[in-house]
Amino acid sequence: MQSRLQIEPFSDALAPYFERINAQWINAMFTLEEVDKRVLRHPQTEIIAHGGKIWFAVHPTLGVVGTCALLHKGDGHFELTKMGVIDTARGLKVGEALLQYVIAQALTMPVQSLFLLTNKDCAAAIHLYEKNGFVHSLDVMRTYGQSYARCNVAMSYPIKS
Repeated sequence: MQSRLQIEPFSDALAPYFERINAQWINAMFTLEEVDKRVLRHPQTEIIAHGGKIWFAVHPTLGVVGTCALLHKGDGHFELTKMGVIDTARGLKVGEALLQYVIAQALTMPVQSLFLLTNKDCAAAIHLYEKNGFVHSLDVMRTYGQSYARCNVAMSYPIKS
């Protein structure tokens, strides 16, 4: 499955999928917070314009099935955020392919730290993050955990200097 996926960078044509895919999983598990609404509705100004990146996983028959972003928090600190896969593509390892691609892209950028914020109820995602090198971090939780009311898990990716 993963070899059939295309990973595409952000474009205006793909922008609506960013909101649709993320709103689907967030609404299914939590409630869209104001920060979610702002970022999902305005990805160009909230992510891209600040030095961040957004990618989309495109399946040859299912179309756009997933998305993930790197949000630049300043001084080379990036949050891996808004990673979602549509319901009909879950179980096809889209999330894993997308995560590995985004990590590889982040490592080509001037990244001082790479972290993510999530919730313990996202057990499958946490397992995927751990499997791909992320570790739980109290420092990240203290620094960025207040970004979302639902955040109770913070993880960082070891950046080799």
